[in-house]
Amino acid sequence: MSRILLLEDDLSLINGLSLAFKKQGFELDIARTMKEAGSVWPKGRYDLLVLDVSLPDGSGFDFCRIVRQTSKVPIIFLTASDEEMSIITGLDIGGDDYITKPFKLGVLLSRIQALLRRAKDFAAAETELQSNGICVHLLKGQAYKNGGLLDLTAGEYKLLCLLMQNPGAILSKEKILDKLWDCEGSFIDNNTLTVYIRRLRMKVEDNPSEPKMILTIRRMGYKWNVL
Repeated sequence: MSRILLLEDDLSLINGLSLAFKKQGFELDIARTMKEAGSVWPKGRYDLLVLDVSLPDGSGFDFCRIVRQTSKVPIIFLTASDEEMSIITGLDIGGDDYITKPFKLGVLLSRIQALLRRAKDFAAAETELQSNGICVHLLKGQAYKNGGLLDLTAGEYKLLCLLMQNPGAILSKEKILDKLWDCEGSFIDNNTLTVYIRRLRMKVEDNPSEPKMILTIRRMGYKWNVL
């Protein structure tokens, strides 16, 4: 049985989600403020977090940053904002998905199930990736280049892992977006992916203007090239 922490201050939404989650067989803990979440988080072992962005004493982004210091637990943000920078911020700091209010309950539940499946598959997968002088320690969530720690955002880290897990394979932009982000809205699109590719190249390539590892395959997608 999966255990979920819901950080939300809207009582009507809390009541609705509580009933729905329990019908799905989830165990649920509820926090209405950052302070309450900070109290229950260390005491429980959660399989997934659902975080409202706007809170009386802070934001879900703030709590996500705290969680990501010690945990890779899947995180979904709930928010009334669908602005591009808000979405990118949520993904960059370690969010796995982003859904805007109002939303359909069935959509949220399907997103939760998808993230739980991915987390289970991840736990059963390999624990280390190595290629081209890049080493990724999956259990620690850290990546190194020639022994030096890479300063990657959560989005860049997930993109690097996906590319390195498929060496030599051409991954379409659509497949990459589907594998990494299920977020709604037009901002999680090819342009967003292009930004992530460019930023990742700046950190892993010896000469980002002439990439050797992360190759663009025209009209097809991207490929991790094993040198």
